[in-house]
Amino acid sequence: MSAAVKSLYGADAGKVELQKTKKEFRGHLTLVVFPYLKASRKPPGETAGEIGNWLLREETAVAEFNVIGGFLNLTVASRRWMELLNELSGQPRYGIRPSTEQSPLVMIEYSSPNTNKPLHLGHIRNNLLGYSLAEILKANGCRVVKTNIVNDRGIHICKSMLAWQKWGEGVTPASSGQKGDHLVGDFYVLFDKHYKEELKTLEAGGLSREEAERQSTLMAEARDMLRRWEAGDTETVALWRTMNGWVYEGFEETYRRLGVDFDRIYYESETYLEGKRKVLEGVEKGICYRRDDGSVWIDLSADGLDEKLLLRSDGTSVYMTQDVGTARLRFDDYPIDRMIYVVGNEQNYHFQVLSILLDRLGFAFGRGLVHFSYGMVELPEGKMKSREGTVVDADDLMTEMIAAAREISGELGKLDGLSSEEADGIVRMVGLGSLKYFILKVDPRKNMVFNPKESIDFNGNTGSFIQYTHARIRSVLRRAAEQGRLPSGPLPVDTSLTAREETLIQLAAGFAAVVAEAGQTYSPACIANYVYDLAKEYNQFYHDCSILNEPDETVGQERLALSAKVAEIIRSGMSLLGIEVPERM
Repeated sequence: MSAAVKSLYGADAGKVELQKTKKEFRGHLTLVVFPYLKASRKPPGETAGEIGNWLLREETAVAEFNVIGGFLNLTVASRRWMELLNELSGQPRYGIRPSTEQSPLVMIEYSSPNTNKPLHLGHIRNNLLGYSLAEILKANGCRVVKTNIVNDRGIHICKSMLAWQKWGEGVTPASSGQKGDHLVGDFYVLFDKHYKEELKTLEAGGLSREEAERQSTLMAEARDMLRRWEAGDTETVALWRTMNGWVYEGFEETYRRLGVDFDRIYYESETYLEGKRKVLEGVEKGICYRRDDGSVWIDLSADGLDEKLLLRSDGTSVYMTQDVGTARLRFDDYPIDRMIYVVGNEQNYHFQVLSILLDRLGFAFGRGLVHFSYGMVELPEGKMKSREGTVVDADDLMTEMIAAAREISGELGKLDGLSSEEADGIVRMVGLGSLKYFILKVDPRKNMVFNPKESIDFNGNTGSFIQYTHARIRSVLRRAAEQGRLPSGPLPVDTSLTAREETLIQLAAGFAAVVAEAGQTYSPACIANYVYDLAKEYNQFYHDCSILNEPDETVGQERLALSAKVAEIIRSGMSLLGIEVPERM
């Protein structure tokens, strides 16, 4: 294209961008010629026609062209598509760039649970986004450290501890048969129930809501427990370690089932004191200041923000201070080039402040930190509330999704002829794959509604549709292998191709660009929707083009090679989303 512009108009074309031709027009690639009108000094249609005729004469890859206004639509010769298919077939890791020792080191924080409750649907979206983003950045050649910060201290933890002391009667996960995170979460809900009852009684005695909250003996006991914890009281700390240990075992089981993991886990109980020290250093350097009541603040008005509290008057830290301490420890542990926080959009302001604060305190990655801000996930019934026990539990949701996958797969006959073990593996893949895909296909910046009933549909834009397509292709390839017909090397470039095959090759070749775009925009949705489009296009190809029964052996070999490449890209793309695909279904 650059040569055409140079030859015709004696001008530098600059960066040439070709787009995929819209379906309603004939062609494969489209050039928008408006940037070249200054050089051509001719109308858009005439300019497009001149460039098209030059390419038709000089470039063998162009078979024909047509002009629609200022748009030049190019049809690529079949020979070039066959050359491209051979190139793709020779790259088993197509679209995936390996990292090197010189690759940037990216740390990604996700999950960030509290130890007073089990993981819920909101955590599922966070974990899936964080894990997928890590895999996508790895595929773009980055070195990645997946990290988690566990909120294991504070008044919310003490509420569960106090409730267990008062009403637990010594129950444990072992004695109750309940996962530890669920058990502790139940006591958090129980505290809130008794607290509301106490407030109701106090208000009935004539107190306002504010007065009742100040006079609550239950809340006073929780605050006293927090003070004892911070003072290192042996009995309080021992109970805290025991109950948090129950929660960690529960978390690990949930993470393992969900298919996410971490390279390093940090705990707020180990970072908040470091944050206080760093903030006090800021006071000494004049970065932060102390008010008359002893509290510590930073003035960010010069950055268009306001003043931010960093230490309360009693010396206790806030979340911002804890994040500073965690950043300090991470920066000491790793030579971080980029720090990405996967946190919901309700914390946008928090991370604006944290970026400036870290920069002022001397952290190299401060100004460049990335807040991967995502929208909330709700159910058709509305929002969830942890304290009222109305959240959608992550473990329960995964169990329900697997059960639904078993029921639907059984009704459609997709488990016929499989052993019990094979069927269990497939319904697990389908259930969890449907859950993951439904969440990840949505632009992460948007709020979303998760509808379990819509997520498992073997004919829609779902994970199960893509998984079934992969299984279908693998079935074709197995039968071809049994017949000794799988291609073993490059195919003749003069093999005849249908328009459907050319479209599918073009779409498959676009995988590398999609992976790059997903890494640049931090969007797993790019991968998800691309893989769906690829699977949908393959099913059209499968319907229109005979593969195993094709009488022309060369054409049959080409279709098998194309099928194998599509299956490989589907598997690769889905793995970037943390989704497994079955070999048979």
